[in-house]
Amino acid sequence: MIKFFNIKYSELSKEKSEEIYSLRKTVFKDRLNWAVSCTGNLEFDQYDTPNTTYIVGVYNNVVLCSLRFIETKYPTMITGTFLPYFKEFNLPAGKFIEASRLFIDKSRLKESDLYKEPICAMLFLAKINYARNYGYAGIYAIVSHPMYLIFKKSGWKIIIVEKGISEKKEKVYLIFMPVDEDNQKLLVNRIFRTTTSTCKDLISWPLVFNL
Repeated sequence: MIKFFNIKYSELSKEKSEEIYSLRKTVFKDRLNWAVSCTGNLEFDQYDTPNTTYIVGVYNNVVLCSLRFIETKYPTMITGTFLPYFKEFNLPAGKFIEASRLFIDKSRLKESDLYKEPICAMLFLAKINYARNYGYAGIYAIVSHPMYLIFKKSGWKIIIVEKGISEKKEKVYLIFMPVDEDNQKLLVNRIFRTTTSTCKDLISWPLVFNL
């Protein structure tokens, strides 16, 4: 069984926070070599606060993937760390969330024999289901060009709000991810075509796949 659920920063156990932050260090520092803040074997920054909610994908009590949500009324990477990458943009007022630090641990995925499952699409659907469950109007994020292509390949009708250049002189995009019913159905149908899961309810939250 793969379960996607949300947990607030203030509710994270020491064990679970270290698991998530160590996986983030492995992905964002060791593999991608991003300019991220690390303490020992953990990666966390000023945006990991009580305003943060994490989406976590767990298989047999082992974290496979995660991402960080922060309501846009609070400080986020879009209006902080990533702001210099763009000439100009304005986020609308309203009930929106920023997604950041999205990762899927490839090593754990291979070890779990789930590498043929559409884990990426499942995580994207989890984002939509969470947002719809809590009444958010949409999701914003800064993504690299490769990640932008992954979103496009999933079928999710994301929108480029602004284009920018990172500190590595690489293309980055501020994107908006709609969470309407049509986009939810697109991802549900994609998952149904490729998963071995017997799950019938893919619009619920938390989101569970029986494998």
